[in-house]
Amino acid sequence: MKTYIPKKEQVKSKWYVVDASGKVLGRMASHIARVLRGKHRPDFTPHLDLGDHVVVVNADKVALTGRKASIKTYTHHTGYPGGLKHVKYSDLIKTHPERVIEKAVWGMLPHNRLGRRLILKLKVYAGSEHPHTAQQPESLAGF
Repeated sequence: MKTYIPKKEQVKSKWYVVDASGKVLGRMASHIARVLRGKHRPDFTPHLDLGDHVVVVNADKVALTGRKASIKTYTHHTGYPGGLKHVKYSDLIKTHPERVIEKAVWGMLPHNRLGRRLILKLKVYAGSEHPHTAQQPESLAGF
């Protein structure tokens, strides 16, 4: 028997919308990463981009459990000496709430060329409006 590998022309990508208001950040991010990767499909292939597009609305209303809202920090280095930067979750959710969800989902995707292509299929908006109504996104089932 031969292994079935789907062709690029056979793959039909769907659009899903997720309302983040009141959802726990990590659980929601893992579910979104699964859909972006394509693991929910029966023809999943690890080295191909079979995932669907995900639109997240109300990113500013995402929830964290426990005391993480006051403790959690995001750290990155600029590449220059002494360039270690820290941003608190409470500051980031006020200024750029989209980045909180983007960073959580990016951490759950592969960090290679495939992951960089998959993260482009994630669209995050702070409010309840989004410009992707023409794609007729469905609500993400089971979440």
